[in-house]
Amino acid sequence: MRRAVPLTTGLFLAVFSFLPIANWIAGGRHQPRYGDFLDGWVYGTCIVVGVGLVLAIASRRIAGMWRDGGWDALAEQWERRPARVAALVSVVSLALYVAIARLVFEGHPILIDELVQSMQARIFAGGRLWVPTHAEPAFFSLANVIDGGGKYFGQFPPGWSALLAIGELIRAPWIVGPVTGALAAAAFAWYLRAAEPRRGVALGAVLLFAFSPFIAFMAGSYMNHVPALLGILVGMAAMAWTFNAERARPGLACVSGFGFGMAATMRPVDALAFALPAAVWYVARVVRDRTRVWDAVGASIGVAVPIIALLWYNAQTTGAPLQFGYTLLWGPNHSLGFHVSPWGEMHTPAAGAQLLNLYFLRLQLNLWETPLPSMLPPIMAALFMPRLSAHDRYLLAASAILAAAYFAYFHDGYYLGARFFIPLVPLLAWWTARLPALLRDRWGSEGLPFRTAAYGYGAAAMVGLATIIPLRVADYRGGLVTMRWNATRAAREAQVHGALVFVRESWGAQVIARMWRVGVSRGDTEVLYKRIDICRLELALTAFEASGSDGPDVTTILRAMTGDSARLVVSTESPDRSERMLPGVVYPDRCRGRLADDQRGFTLLGPLLFARDGNTYARDLHGRDTLLLAEHPGRPVYLLLPASSDEGAPPQFRMASRDSIVAAARAEHAAIVGEPPKRD
Repeated sequence: MRRAVPLTTGLFLAVFSFLPIANWIAGGRHQPRYGDFLDGWVYGTCIVVGVGLVLAIASRRIAGMWRDGGWDALAEQWERRPARVAALVSVVSLALYVAIARLVFEGHPILIDELVQSMQARIFAGGRLWVPTHAEPAFFSLANVIDGGGKYFGQFPPGWSALLAIGELIRAPWIVGPVTGALAAAAFAWYLRAAEPRRGVALGAVLLFAFSPFIAFMAGSYMNHVPALLGILVGMAAMAWTFNAERARPGLACVSGFGFGMAATMRPVDALAFALPAAVWYVARVVRDRTRVWDAVGASIGVAVPIIALLWYNAQTTGAPLQFGYTLLWGPNHSLGFHVSPWGEMHTPAAGAQLLNLYFLRLQLNLWETPLPSMLPPIMAALFMPRLSAHDRYLLAASAILAAAYFAYFHDGYYLGARFFIPLVPLLAWWTARLPALLRDRWGSEGLPFRTAAYGYGAAAMVGLATIIPLRVADYRGGLVTMRWNATRAAREAQVHGALVFVRESWGAQVIARMWRVGVSRGDTEVLYKRIDICRLELALTAFEASGSDGPDVTTILRAMTGDSARLVVSTESPDRSERMLPGVVYPDRCRGRLADDQRGFTLLGPLLFARDGNTYARDLHGRDTLLLAEHPGRPVYLLLPASSDEGAPPQFRMASRDSIVAAARAEHAAIVGEPPKRD
């Protein structure tokens, strides 16, 4: 019976990590090029196992090729000087993460989630929870930012932005992620000192965790996954040491609760997945031994402190302690469950199964970045494991809750890998490190399985370092070029300072911001934008703006315009693939002009909103730009747009005349734009 749980776990992981379940389910998301991945896994496994087997056989015949107890000798250093070894691993990993932050991501937030949390950190560093909303928010709005009720702030829980604010104060926010990653490695080492009796396994797991490419790249970014994992690991480690103590340790238990609570201020779902089985464990200990009630009290106090701060922040920003920014922005359908998502798509159990499958398939690639499928060693460890320790059962229960939560969540969390599954890395690293020990327990140190695994791990690491990881670095360095463009340096070189700079985004981005401006919610905007011809939206929004209409009536009118949504196609006349058009429609001059603007090139506003160059950046809204001209009467005016229509062309500052902007606005307002586009 005790073998049932690890066997079931191994079989579940094997099914979801190797089979293309997502591709077998009709509709929804799929894994492209699965056949290529499968071929790579087969060939990679054959290479790694083949090299490992050849070296294992040779080690039996060539003197000095194998040294029994070599790894154990290293582990003895861990045993004798645990703090020193953990500090060394943390320092080396910190250097790696810093190099990634600077050389791969150039110290910039890349994804919109990173950008918004970095923006919120800048607000915190200025001593505020929010900044006042501009009278014309369409100039400055972003997808994941609340800009209503007079408040402008990010949708995310505040914990990670609060840590980033420390980096903002020292003008080095990029270093906060690497520091939290290095501390997470130290916290995992602290946990394994209490949870894993075999020091060789513990040391191997710490090294695998600290130098996992998945952890390293994520720690070098501005994402909140590794900082949240730090809180979880602190909670786990303090809990493990509390339970190992012979008597109640309420102070240590308080640290445990505080770690889980801090994680909740960044990623509440992740924190709950690990805090819930921890709470059950604390209660079970009290039931067995009433003197341990003080551990439960200490943990409760520890978790309460950051949770109270989180609820206070929510009350100050969203107006309700239990309402998070993203539910205020996107509505109740942003929550877990099987229902219509904020983007108008139904999230079903089948869609959830597709997402789980995709997450595990991505872990195969990104967890270790070797030719060996990353999930194969932990799966084999589960199949060979004679029994699970209490700490195994805790981690397995927390991991199952986490997987179930994201099974019930509509969004595909893909960035630098299966980012929602970052909290699974400690368990996977631990079981990967445990596999050689399990093989040695069964076949001995002279056995081919143990030696093949040992040499195979080394071969996989060397091949990954030599071939796969350099390709991944090049891929990450070359991605999202516009988001990492250094506006401050470009403005300095162009001698643009104290200016009002209108940023030319795509026609679609302008229309979306204007929909927000007239009171269409973020969720309704996502749905309506994909179901209405872009020109019809343009003309309708112009009419709403001219009449001053906004609020629910606007949304009702736009919903009535979705009758032709089944006939919409991706625009064939714009580089922005998000724009939709009706075939056979002849656009008026106003819409033809917007398409011509798109064809000349466009850039992104988001990365520029908090540039430190003394300029004010705003979205170019053509005729409405005169509203900002009046607000900044003495400033020089520039237009920022790519130097050419070539993809990836860097933006350029172009001096603009105030008189020409006003004249163009008058001509635009004088044009007849009320009639709908005509059909051929």
